[in-house]
Amino acid sequence: MSAPLFLVDALPTGDRFTLEGPEGHHAAAVQRLRVGERLVLADGRGGSAAAEVTAVGRSGLDVRVGARSQAPAPDPRLVVVQGIAKGDRGELAVQAMTEVGVDEIVPWAAARAVAQWRGERGDKARGKWVSTAREAAKQARRAWLPVIAGDPDCSTKRVAARIGGAAAAFVLHEEATDRLSAVDLPASGDILLVVGPEGGITDAELGAFVSAGAAAVRLGGEVLRTSTAGVAALSALSVRLGRW
Repeated sequence: MSAPLFLVDALPTGDRFTLEGPEGHHAAAVQRLRVGERLVLADGRGGSAAAEVTAVGRSGLDVRVGARSQAPAPDPRLVVVQGIAKGDRGELAVQAMTEVGVDEIVPWAAARAVAQWRGERGDKARGKWVSTAREAAKQARRAWLPVIAGDPDCSTKRVAARIGGAAAAFVLHEEATDRLSAVDLPASGDILLVVGPEGGITDAELGAFVSAGAAAVRLGGEVLRTSTAGVAALSALSVRLGRW
């Protein structure tokens, strides 16, 4: 089993470090790491350091820091505009997409979205997505944390603006004839995928996105849930881009 990963604000500069706070508690009390066991410290911005436990306390542990490394920023970047879903389906989508390598997730207030993020509720819901992505990134041993777009939700107009600035953009749509597995992909820049909510994408939304430069594509003959469509699309792109 690979060494567990713990996130820190900044990598230690010396060869000794104390892992404290929530991460330290998780390492000592939940995962119950012991002296001599190995772990990885990561800053979520590509930096990581191998470490070995030298002492364990009630709510943290001391480590000896070894080799450091810096992973390059992903390029092309995989960006998913995710229609806001009801219940925990949005969080399920965020978790799975993080595990398979998404680089940014944009919450989208689609016309047919059942759940609405407004005010304090929107801030809380976005916070859950951030927390979910953080924990999933640790599970996947990712050096780079995915970005959750800053706004609690993003309008169709703003999604269209993101499409206009992307190197390539694709809308997952069940009536499309072109397949994602066959479209041309750029060598650099943002590759943006739009995933609709449970009720799907309206004709007006599709028209706005196509006018902004996106192409409608399908994955296959099946119609996937909003919580799985992005994961499947990212998997297909990861193979084509050589990430997998």
